[in-house]
Amino acid sequence: MNNIRNIAIIAHVDHGKTTLVDALLRQSKTNLAKDIVNNDCIMDSNEIERERGITIFSKNAAIHYGDIKINIIDTPGHADFGGEVERVLNMADGCLLLVDAKEGPMPQTRFVLKKALEMGHKIIVIINKIDKEGARPDFALEATMELFLELGGHDQSLNFPVIYASGREGKAGKTPDVSKMENIVPVFEEIVQHIPSPIGDPKGTLQILVTSISRDDFKGRIAIGRIHSGVIKANQEIIHINHKNEQKKYRLASLMTFSGLKKIDVEEVSAGDIVALAGIPDVTIGETITDPENPMALPIINIEQPTVRMTFLVNDSPFSGKEGQFSTSRQIRERLYKELETDVALRIEDVDNKKWIVSGRGELHLSILIERMRREGYEFQVSRPQVITREINGKIMTPFEKVFIEVPESYQGIVIQKLGSRKGEMVEMRNSGSTVFLEFIVPTRGLLGYKSEFLTDIKGLGIINTAFYQYQADPGDWQERAQGSLVAHETGETNLYGLRNLQSRGVIFLGPAIPVYEGQVVGQNTRSNDMRVNVCKTKQLSNMRSKGEGTTEHFNTPKTMGLEAALEYIGEDELVEVTPKNIRIRKIHLKEIDRKRADRKEKEK
Repeated sequence: MNNIRNIAIIAHVDHGKTTLVDALLRQSKTNLAKDIVNNDCIMDSNEIERERGITIFSKNAAIHYGDIKINIIDTPGHADFGGEVERVLNMADGCLLLVDAKEGPMPQTRFVLKKALEMGHKIIVIINKIDKEGARPDFALEATMELFLELGGHDQSLNFPVIYASGREGKAGKTPDVSKMENIVPVFEEIVQHIPSPIGDPKGTLQILVTSISRDDFKGRIAIGRIHSGVIKANQEIIHINHKNEQKKYRLASLMTFSGLKKIDVEEVSAGDIVALAGIPDVTIGETITDPENPMALPIINIEQPTVRMTFLVNDSPFSGKEGQFSTSRQIRERLYKELETDVALRIEDVDNKKWIVSGRGELHLSILIERMRREGYEFQVSRPQVITREINGKIMTPFEKVFIEVPESYQGIVIQKLGSRKGEMVEMRNSGSTVFLEFIVPTRGLLGYKSEFLTDIKGLGIINTAFYQYQADPGDWQERAQGSLVAHETGETNLYGLRNLQSRGVIFLGPAIPVYEGQVVGQNTRSNDMRVNVCKTKQLSNMRSKGEGTTEHFNTPKTMGLEAALEYIGEDELVEVTPKNIRIRKIHLKEIDRKRADRKEKEK
């Protein structure tokens, strides 16, 4: 076990975590496949991760530095994927904390660092991106020290080693001078010197806590976890203890450890190392693999509860079944429950055969699930995100979040005004030159749909970050959105003539020659009420034509509504129709007469 180090790499979104891991992999003696070596970001293998430039799923890799095997766990940097972070920290004995040399520690750094300190992990601080324009390594280090003190770090944790690095160039050193740096070796040296080797008894009873699940086309379901005690051998019999404390006996089909990014078959693995096991068909995260002769369960991982929920429905629009490969209730339900196997922070509740309530840690958490299902060929509908309230001491409590905002001084007024109208309370404000740092406590409900509005208000020149704060009393008196929708009043194909006539009515979401159906939302009204409009209207043909007719007419570029923009936009009486080819917004009641009947029934109640 002295030759093993288990470390998790934690950082805020876009602080260079994945790039640094790539540098460690490339400069170690680890063999990498040719197709992997040529990739920009080795660890971000998922298509959505590459597009967004963020880590969503935690991944394992193993690096050999001399005689030492270093197991690296790359963790997500966004608060919505905190469920991933909480469980993978169980596999580590220490952490590399990456901090951007310009921005300093950010909200997600606070969330993960708090978890790591609670577990007693040794922390190595890496001030990354010191080659960045405007880098402030001294400020970043001082702010990190303050964060440790704020989180209640003890004397031992405050005495953390510090390394300065440029992950993009693959260089690191003890001083913030890139010209004196040669390679990434100082990071390896600090890991070997400061991260403790794993604690465990190789002679004790076999105990493995499953912290991750992956899938192999040939080996089936693979459970990944750390051996807390004992030794495991290939083809041996084991006991699987599930969440209900039920015990089942299985024989291992394959025993693997990590080398680089690959899993390699081995004959025996001892306590302290991270293993991957095949041959246990129904194993899930948080369960225990143990010895048949003396089965002993490990404590179940405690995960924070979800704060936001959505209703998923079978697509019943006039265009249903035309664009998706999987659209039946059985197919959608199977896919949703399959996600529970790998995402411990997700909750699913059956309402009926065509409706499910899906709860997660935030809008991004749920929108990533929707995007993945869409790309896999699924077709369905989702409702507006809603916050999950709790009853605490006989009172209804709603989740609140801490919001950290960094904007140019000229935009602070609009930000304070907008968050104030969303029941936000400003708790801190400080200036640094021409930049203002604001901190608010805002109900999660008040933040729904705000991020796109924020970027528009500050012309893309600011940064907004959020982290879950706590449950508090609901302030109430919520106002619905100020503007209504423009709704197509007939099924057909949009026409440029009809769209031009509507430009003065509001913002248009669609261009010409796009099929629409009655009840589909085609734009945002400038007024508070919904308006039925004719986007399929064509110009009446005649044998008369005036000189220059049509040359002065202009059609504004339509506002493209992607998945997240659509989820932020919709009201209580609207749905987002999700298919592999299109994202559409529609009314729950497509026909005007059906909406009026529903309103009448609601009033009668």
